[in-house]
Amino acid sequence: METDVSGGPDGPGADGGDGAGDGGAKKKQKQPRSFWKELPLLVVIALVLALVIKTFLVQAFSIPSASMENTLRIGDRVLVDKLTPWFGAKPERGDVVVFHDPDGWLRDEPTPAPNAVQRVLSWVGLMPSANEKDLIKRVVAVGGDTVECKGSGPLKVNGKALNEPYVYPGNTPCSDDNAGGIFKVKVPKGKLWVMGDHRQDSADSRYHQNDKNHGFVPVDNVVGRAIVVAWPPTHWSTLSVPDTYDQPGINAAAGVAPGALGVAGAVPLVLWRRRRLTRRLTEGNTRVSATGGAR
Repeated sequence: METDVSGGPDGPGADGGDGAGDGGAKKKQKQPRSFWKELPLLVVIALVLALVIKTFLVQAFSIPSASMENTLRIGDRVLVDKLTPWFGAKPERGDVVVFHDPDGWLRDEPTPAPNAVQRVLSWVGLMPSANEKDLIKRVVAVGGDTVECKGSGPLKVNGKALNEPYVYPGNTPCSDDNAGGIFKVKVPKGKLWVMGDHRQDSADSRYHQNDKNHGFVPVDNVVGRAIVVAWPPTHWSTLSVPDTYDQPGINAAAGVAPGALGVAGAVPLVLWRRRRLTRRLTEGNTRVSATGGAR
């Protein structure tokens, strides 16, 4: 198809002739590039976007074990939020988090060897991570909390018993054993205490109290918070924080002590100000009486 740029029917070339004398220069429309020529560019753009999303926004992970059943089952694919930590958000009680192995927790676990294609797709985030040195557990206590298990439970945080409907059916919240199932610890600042929902089939913080972190997971090791089970479709679900972690008083141990100290420090100040005000009023009344009163 051609476009006439001659300037109108009364100009040169209006008689229908061709060549330089009857139409001037004629210009062909630029033809769109072939899809196959565009395909490499589209692939590069898609890979770059996938890499950016994986690095800063969301990453897929595959569940290889039963330690989080029935919340997460073997073969599930979860999407992990990596964006909010960039804005200073820290893991909270009840969050399901993915974290790097703190100190050889997976030392005895077999590591599958992905092929080249799987490694590339995993690197850009188009497949679940092939890094088998990551774990996924539920945060049950954060820095400043005291967490404890006695007998078969319940699990207590800051003295509050947790109602844990997510615990694997038939399991008890605590494991009555001598390997670490019975404990009472205070979580240091910047650390987390994590446990699997399948309590009797999870090698979590309880059973790594002899490592360099004493079973605690450094917050800096956290990759992000698991937000949704994306695959398979029959298991699709969001991973929200259970209501049990919102119960009144669970923050008491971490929050009441500073508040009490604040009140204790404020009382002397208030009493001092009241004495000072009373003294000023007394002196003012004395001066008024000495001058014959106010009119």
